Amino acid sequence: MSKLWGGRFTKQTNRLVEQYTASIGFDKALAEEDVQGSIAHVTMLGKCGILPEEDVEKIKEGLHTVLIRIRRGELEYSVSDEDIHMNIEKNLIDEVGSVGGKLHTGRSRNDQVATDMHLYLRKRVVEFVGLLHDLQEALIGQAKANLTTILPGYTHLQRAQPILFAHHLMAYVSMFGRDIERLQDSYKRINVLPLGAGALAGTTFPIDRHFVAEQLHFDGVYENSLDAVSDRDFIIEFLANASMLMMHLSRLSEELVMWSSTEFRFIELDDAFCTGSSIMPQKKNPDVPELVRGKTGRVYGNLMGLLTVLKSLPLAYNKDMQEDKEGMFDTVATLQGALQLFAPMIATMKVNGERMREAVNKDFSNATDIADFLANKGLPFRQAHEVIGKTVLYCIQNNKFLLDLTLDEFKQFSPLFDDTIYNVLQPETVVNARNVYGGTASEQVSAAISRAEARLVSTGEWVTEYTERSK
Repeated sequence: MSKLWGGRFTKQTNRLVEQYTASIGFDKALAEEDVQGSIAHVTMLGKCGILPEEDVEKIKEGLHTVLIRIRRGELEYSVSDEDIHMNIEKNLIDEVGSVGGKLHTGRSRNDQVATDMHLYLRKRVVEFVGLLHDLQEALIGQAKANLTTILPGYTHLQRAQPILFAHHLMAYVSMFGRDIERLQDSYKRINVLPLGAGALAGTTFPIDRHFVAEQLHFDGVYENSLDAVSDRDFIIEFLANASMLMMHLSRLSEELVMWSSTEFRFIELDDAFCTGSSIMPQKKNPDVPELVRGKTGRVYGNLMGLLTVLKSLPLAYNKDMQEDKEGMFDTVATLQGALQLFAPMIATMKVNGERMREAVNKDFSNATDIADFLANKGLPFRQAHEVIGKTVLYCIQNNKFLLDLTLDEFKQFSPLFDDTIYNVLQPETVVNARNVYGGTASEQVSAAISRAEARLVSTGEWVTEYTERSK
């Protein structure tokens, strides 16, 4: 079969060249978007009088037939046809005859592929916002169920101060909230139409780019044809946002792995989200969070890969830019897999509140509150800090914790101590003393949950609205 672009050539393409340069092995993922864009394009050609209505209707009918075959998995793809655009056009011509060759009037594969990726990525962004909504909902559900559960808070992976487990979980709700905001903001730059830019300079045909944008629910069109075909900022931005999202998932994964270990025993993941060992029958391995933690690296790699591809490309389109797709598809698949698993894994997680409380009772994470106690009685904080440091050292040397000390033992470090110190040191008192906006006090955490639930409603409404726009 001759190439659709073969008129200028005197030789057949070397088979190895075909295999090396073909992208159909991965860009067939854009098949539905390619047909979607083509239907809008040919409709515009008819509206502008560039093609007769009879040809337009025949082409559209053929494209709908091709789309049905794509969705049924019946379309056969050929490496000799290079990419998804040529494969679909060849199938269209086979379906409707030579009139199918008129579809490409007024466009280039350069603006066509860019349009396909905009269509593809905007769907994925809406999908990921929806999946993050579900993950936030699962975290908030666990937070509401653990408003009285206290565990050690850590800095430097050393016990620092007691906090509510709900407060800890809500930190991740905040992180994923920023991920949602970034994805929503990126939609503005994704939802711009490149079609009509031609190969690089526009087209001589009297097309109506804004009409195509309206059909495809784009908010606008690229103002510069060179930029339209060479811009991949929207993919880089997605990969950067995905990298931060995976970083957040990886941090939570690390804690789930630690918390589910015998050494911590703070949580237990549901059996449905764990695996066993082929040799050690007692093992229950947290493979899902481990693999999410591991797959974070490939998402980072996809971002760096595309940045490197684009860093010295002259305008406009270059074949190098074919390398923009595989990393994008891989990141999409990686995020889909992680987010689809994380919400149900969090929702079914069992929390061992007794074990967390036991850990809090056997550490010195309430020491800061003694320093605050002395400071409130007039002792400069730096002196109070030194007093408590010596008190903690005494406890360590005598195998005691702060609540084990008698009042006489306390008084040997400062005469300012009195019986109220025992209430000050209770974990509930320590937690609820931090009753400031954003703090770990139960009143503040409950308020934070209420605010987060209100944002959940707003996010859900956004997903519903933009799912319709992105169809």
